[in-house]
Amino acid sequence: MTESTRTLSVGTLTRVEGEGALHVTLKDGALQSVQLNIYEPPRFFEAFLRGRAHTEPPDLTARVCGICPVAYQISACNAIEDACGVRVDDELVALRRLLYCGEWIHSHVLHIYLLHAPDFLGYPDIIGMSRDHAQDVERGLALKKAGNQLMEFVGGRAIHPINVRLGGFYSVPTRSDFKPIAEVLRRALDSALATVEWVSGFEFPDLELDHEFLALAAPGRYPIEDGTIARSAGPPFPVADFTAHVAESQVPYSTALHATLDGGRYLTGPLARFSLNSAALSPVAAQAAARAGLSAECRNPFRSIVVRAVEVVYAIEEALRIIDGYQRPARPFVEVPARPGVGHGVSEAPRGLLYHRYRIGEDGLVAAATLIPPTSQNQAAIEADLARLVSANLSRDDAALTALCEQLIRSYDPCISCSAHFLKLTVDRQ
Repeated sequence: MTESTRTLSVGTLTRVEGEGALHVTLKDGALQSVQLNIYEPPRFFEAFLRGRAHTEPPDLTARVCGICPVAYQISACNAIEDACGVRVDDELVALRRLLYCGEWIHSHVLHIYLLHAPDFLGYPDIIGMSRDHAQDVERGLALKKAGNQLMEFVGGRAIHPINVRLGGFYSVPTRSDFKPIAEVLRRALDSALATVEWVSGFEFPDLELDHEFLALAAPGRYPIEDGTIARSAGPPFPVADFTAHVAESQVPYSTALHATLDGGRYLTGPLARFSLNSAALSPVAAQAAARAGLSAECRNPFRSIVVRAVEVVYAIEEALRIIDGYQRPARPFVEVPARPGVGHGVSEAPRGLLYHRYRIGEDGLVAAATLIPPTSQNQAAIEADLARLVSANLSRDDAALTALCEQLIRSYDPCISCSAHFLKLTVDRQ
């Protein structure tokens, strides 16, 4: 290696999900290019959904991800029910929201404690962190378990729930069935509030996003299982207009598509969701956010760990609210007979807005499918943020710069298998 050209390689980026690489080129002391290279092989879900019965996508697409299967199930149900012109009973929608709360809890807590907190506390992984922060790690594991238990209670199991079906559920609980899980959630709320306090004390690098935010909005409530599409720099638009505003394109260095919003980059996920909907937080979650130093909008990606912790508080509060007002549905599901047409569905996965579109043919089979996950939507924004971060920290040595880039990437909790276990980072200094 010559003095004019420096190459920095990181064999493995831990604490993210999926496979990818980052290539940074510096020339004459200035940033020349940043490429987030996702090289995980395509999984062809959209292709093998074609020709399947219209009832199958909720179960099939759940297999896209073991961390956020409910997001895929609910977006798929919303889209197919839209195509078939069926409206699901309010009580069943509330149960879907309850199930989704479980996914938010377990996914956010997994990210906060096992994937992201070690960066702020100076540890390579959760194992090292647990030696000095055993009480914190135990709290995180108990919180994650509470989310898993809620998913198991409503969905039948925590990974790829089996109780979800088009039109509702295969079975629904009685009111008395809720007592054990309600007790678990009430205990978890104290742990969630302690989590907000814990992460708000971390030291956060300076970085302010300049992207447009995109997230769902739902009148009178924080968006989870459905809603209309809101944005920070323009009027909202209906779900059916999603692809009129969001366009995907292939870049030569990534197997995942890049997305733009009316031609510009944008960000979806916790920061966007919170910034567009913070006024809809429940009282306890709003108080926790204020005590953590969050204002109505948050644009520092490193502070996304705090926003996720606040959303855990909200999800637990919301789950308890739904349980408190639960009335057993008159029927476990609404029949959804196939009819030809196109349907659109969205929901707020823990990592951001997840869009599904299905075209049902005359034969009742899926003729075409489009799945646009949050990580692929965020790729261009992540690259832009990395470019700004590197440009502002050129004086750091290779090890420090690498660690900062890894920490930033983990701030977005990318699920590359839905759209980076493995990152090769090369920095060329020319």
